[in-house]
Amino acid sequence: MSDVMLERFLAKLGKATILVVDDQPINIQLIFSILADDYHVLMATSGQQALQVCRDSMPDLILMDVMMPEMDGLQTCQAIKADKDIATIPVIFVTGLQQQENEDACWQAGAVDFIQKPVNANTLLHRIKAHLTLKQQADFLHSLAYIDGLTGVFNRRYLDNSIDAQIAIGKRQQQATLSVLILDIDHFKLFNDKFGHLAGDEALRKVAKALKAMCCRPSDLVARYGGEEFMVVLPNTDEEGAAVVAIKLLEAVAELNIPHPKTEYGMVTISIGGATKTYATAVKDTLTAQADQQLYLAKQSGRNCFRQSISADKSTH
Repeated sequence: MSDVMLERFLAKLGKATILVVDDQPINIQLIFSILADDYHVLMATSGQQALQVCRDSMPDLILMDVMMPEMDGLQTCQAIKADKDIATIPVIFVTGLQQQENEDACWQAGAVDFIQKPVNANTLLHRIKAHLTLKQQADFLHSLAYIDGLTGVFNRRYLDNSIDAQIAIGKRQQQATLSVLILDIDHFKLFNDKFGHLAGDEALRKVAKALKAMCCRPSDLVARYGGEEFMVVLPNTDEEGAAVVAIKLLEAVAELNIPHPKTEYGMVTISIGGATKTYATAVKDTLTAQADQQLYLAKQSGRNCFRQSISADKSTH
C-alpha cells in the first residue's frame, strides 16, 4: 500500500457527509439531531434537489424517504444509479411502508438498505457506520487500479478521467478557471545512464513525493503522465495561482539536491509548462496540448524553468 493511498483511505475515516432527503422538514430535523455530532449533514426536501446536491457535493451516503411528491424516493434512487458520476453513493431508505412489495421495490431501485419509521437512533447509527465502512473499503480497492506502482501518485488512467470530471464539475458550479501543469525531469536519460535505473526509480519517487507535498488542496491532483513526466491539475485556479504553484514545484525539486553531474545545474531539476482555461471553454486535449507546448518552450529556454500559456496568448516566465 502506498503512503498516498493510506493517507487518502485514513482521511475518509474522518467525518463523513450524509445527505438526508425528506419532504417533511420535521423528519429531517429529527435525523439531523441524531447525526449532527458524528457527521456532516446535508438536507434536501425533494428528489430533484437531492440529485443536485449529490452532483455538487458528492455525499458519502444518502438517507431518503420513499414517499415524496412529484419525484418519489424510488424514482430518485433510480436516477442516482443511472448517473455514472454519483451512482456509487449508497442509498438507505427511511420508510414507514411495511409490505413485502414495498421492500422489494426498495431493493430494485438500487438501495443498499432500508430502515423503518419511527427511526430508532441506535439502529440508524449502526446501519450508517456499517455501510460507510463497506463503501470506504470498496472505494479503496477500486482506487488501487488508479495508482502508479512506482511513485505512489495517480496514474495516467485516473488523470484522464479526473480532468474530464473536473471540467464537468467546474461548469456545473460555475467556477472560473482550470489550470494544468506538465512537468518533465531534465535530462533524465542521462541520469539513468550515469547512475542506473534503480537510482532513476528512486529519483522518480522523491520527485513525486516533493510534488505531492506542494499541492496541498484536497482538489489538487498530481499524476504520473508517462516516463519522467508528471501532470498537476489545479481546479479553480487562474494563471497567477498556477504560476505560484509552478515556482514552488521548481524550488521543491531543487531542494531535494539529488546529484546530476550531467547537467549544467549539477542536480536533478524539472521543466514545467502550464495552461489555463475557463471552465466554459476548457477541453482536456486542448489544455494538455497547450501545456505540453509550453513545456517544450521551457526546455528550449534552458530548462529548470516555467513557461505558461495565458488567455492573452502570451508567454510568461
